[in-house]
Amino acid sequence: MAKYRKLSRTSSQRKALLRNQVTELLYHGKIVTTEAKAKEVKKIAEHIITLGIKEKDNFEEVTVQAKVARKDKDGKRVKEVVDGKKVTVYDTVDKKIKKDSPSRLHARRQMMRVLYTPTAKGAKKSESHKVDMANFVFDEIAPKYVDRKGGYTRIVKIGPRKGDAAMEVVLELV
Repeated sequence: MAKYRKLSRTSSQRKALLRNQVTELLYHGKIVTTEAKAKEVKKIAEHIITLGIKEKDNFEEVTVQAKVARKDKDGKRVKEVVDGKKVTVYDTVDKKIKKDSPSRLHARRQMMRVLYTPTAKGAKKSESHKVDMANFVFDEIAPKYVDRKGGYTRIVKIGPRKGDAAMEVVLELV
């Protein structure tokens, strides 16, 4: 018995297709696809959500000092003349950051191996804001499923596709 479906694609095409569909499923909450693709995407998505749940609170907050450019009322950087050159003025500020434990870092890297980074909802290409999908899974998705033992996704059949009669389904997060 095969461990996975080949989906009539080469391995690189299949990997790209599944990565894209898993990313879209986690980001938007549901996708419409064929039944065979949905079953493969479901395996990967459930594994990623499980990683997120296990490592959700496994970090410590650390205060670090960072240099930030001083800005005027218009939001432009303030410049000073030093030795005949214009130099940007920087202020030192304390920032709190989340420092991952080694196991959470490993989980983050496993997620990043699979997930793409989509642009934020409603953002145009010129002003694209990249979304950190690993943080999205840890902060948005994992807290919803903490009390659940598995079965984070649902497949609902919607009927055959018009062009080739392939069974179409809706794959959604429960």
